[in-house]
Amino acid sequence: MFSIGDKVVYPMHGAGIIESIEEKEILGKKRKYYIMKMPLGDMKVMIPLDNVEDIGLREIISLTEVEQVMAVLNDDISKMHMNWNRRYRANMDRIKSGDIYEVAAVVRNLMLRDKDKGLSTGERKMLGNAKQILVSELVLARGIDEKSAEELINTAVQP
Repeated sequence: MFSIGDKVVYPMHGAGIIESIEEKEILGKKRKYYIMKMPLGDMKVMIPLDNVEDIGLREIISLTEVEQVMAVLNDDISKMHMNWNRRYRANMDRIKSGDIYEVAAVVRNLMLRDKDKGLSTGERKMLGNAKQILVSELVLARGIDEKSAEELINTAVQP
C-alpha cells in the first residue's frame, strides 16, 4: 500500500507522485483510487487501489538503480528480430513489464536502430513513449527537470 507523497511508476504511463486517495463512484460502483500527478504533461491519473497488484504499480528507482539504467543505455544494441512486426511486439512486451531496465533497453535499441537504419512510424512512436516513461522516472529519481533527463539519455546512448 502506498501513501500520499510516494513516488511511484505506473507501467505504460510513467512515474508520478500520489497526491491523494479518494473514493469515487464510477459506473455505479464505489472504489478507492490513488490520484497520481504525472510530472510530464501536467496530467493526473486515477488508479484503483484494488488493481494495484495487477497493474504493477511500484516505487521509483533509487540513485544506485539510476546508475544501472545508465549502464543499460550505454551498452551495445541487443539482438532484435529482423521482422519489424515481431520486433514491435517484443518491445511492447518489454515496456508493458514495467521493468525500468527493459524500458531502457528498448529506448537504447530503438535509438541505435534509428541512427543506423531509421524507424517505421510505429517504432518511432514507441520510442517516444518509452523515452517519456524513462524520462518521467529519471525526473523524480534524480530530482532534475525533463530537459536534463532527456540529455542524460541522449548522452548515454552512443553508437
